[in-house]
Amino acid sequence: MARLLFGLLAVPAFAHVMSMSTGDLRIDGSRAHYELRMPLYEMSHVANSEQALFDHIRFSSDGADAKLVKKDCSADHGQGIYFCTAAYEFPQPVDKLDVECTFHAVTVPNHVHLLRAVNGDRRDQAIFDFSFPRSTLRFRPPTAAEIRVTELGAGAMRALGGLVQVLFLASLVLAARSRRELFAISAMFIAGQVASVLLVPFTRWQPPSRFVEAAAALTLAYLAVEILMLPRAGGRWAIAGLLGAFHGLYFLLFLQTTGYGPGFVLAGAALAEVALLSLFAFLFTRIGRVAASLKPVQVSASALLAVGLIWFFLRLKS
Repeated sequence: MARLLFGLLAVPAFAHVMSMSTGDLRIDGSRAHYELRMPLYEMSHVANSEQALFDHIRFSSDGADAKLVKKDCSADHGQGIYFCTAAYEFPQPVDKLDVECTFHAVTVPNHVHLLRAVNGDRRDQAIFDFSFPRSTLRFRPPTAAEIRVTELGAGAMRALGGLVQVLFLASLVLAARSRRELFAISAMFIAGQVASVLLVPFTRWQPPSRFVEAAAALTLAYLAVEILMLPRAGGRWAIAGLLGAFHGLYFLLFLQTTGYGPGFVLAGAALAEVALLSLFAFLFTRIGRVAASLKPVQVSASALLAVGLIWFFLRLKS
């Protein structure tokens, strides 16, 4: 287990907890106007950023690529946005649009791009990340089944889409000293996420993405301290609920950006989290029996503490 978590420490890219860009494409016959809004902090390490971005998104229709006629990008430091506009021309009027977007290859691995497209009076949208870099927009209302599948899948991918989320789930398993406690901790963590998504909008508070990033990193560090310094402490289920509320802010921002309904997104996230928690519990139990003399819980908690603190200070610096 220690090797596994120390290996995660060596991951070269400290991907953001919240890494999302939005794009709006307006199609008029065979012409299209595209607007891209990318978080400015994602572009600090990207060389020749304007060209790099447009090299990683491609529009086509009926097998023919759209021609990029002109493009322009500028940094808005006040809003923290890298804003780009572009004009495209298709060989013929667009009925069905094929899109390939690999922004995750030029920004961070867990980057998500939400594309909203308008074609006349018809609308459609798609989400792109490392697992789904291609999509076809047919500009027709989705069926109820398609909506459910899309939102369930989006919730599952967002729950496991970043290193912080995966490491935090591992730390929840480390914090549990029995199966009963693991069940209570897991249930309260998920309940905290749900409560945050449903209740925060009533406060009229809009959590900044930087705050969500820093808070997620600190939850990881705090839980590691709890495991190391207070190994016999009780009430960890209550702490898990509070920390889950901070992680729920990430889903809140995602829902506000996409316009998805919270029910299926949160259900998909919960299913993915339960599956990964169960997998970690199984693996840690097996590894712990073999390596008991090496104090795997303490060593792994120390690694998680280091990751959480490093992550927090990197977010402050950026």
